[in-house]
Amino acid sequence: MTGRVWLFGNSVDTDAMYPAYAMKLDLPEAARHVFYQLRPDWTTLVQPGDIVVAGRNFGVGSSRPVASLFRHLGVAALIAEDFNSLFFRNAINAGLPALTVPDATTLFTDGDTATFDLATGTYRNETTGTSGRTAPLPDLILEILTSGGILARLATQGFLPPEMRDLLSSGVPVDTGSSA
Repeated sequence: MTGRVWLFGNSVDTDAMYPAYAMKLDLPEAARHVFYQLRPDWTTLVQPGDIVVAGRNFGVGSSRPVASLFRHLGVAALIAEDFNSLFFRNAINAGLPALTVPDATTLFTDGDTATFDLATGTYRNETTGTSGRTAPLPDLILEILTSGGILARLATQGFLPPEMRDLLSSGVPVDTGSSA
């Protein structure tokens, strides 16, 4: 995937990504508040295909369904020096690619164009020409992402009732919760 980079720092918590007051709003309205504490105008500038790059401990905090908001905004992937493990799992379960790239905040800046290959772990800053490799995502995680998330994968495999498969195929966002 290739997209424009939005750079964020270390220990960006889920409260900064998805403020408590926005949790009572429907998905399109709630998505307008992503990163409001850090960059109030970010959601008016982000475009489908853009990539969020962050520092260490990205997604620390409560288990808020932030991935559905990023997906609604069209964010193509999350790249971080390391992720809070629950946040990482929730992103993958929601079908949002998340890849760990050591030193990501020194390799990319706001507005750079970046390319990431999740299967090989290769990355390239198209703006500066810097490239490298990190650990690729395991095959199971790639399968979950290709399916559109864990619930979609389970539906395809016949592990969910027909009404759940119908809901998933309708394109309605489904919260995967924090424990799948």
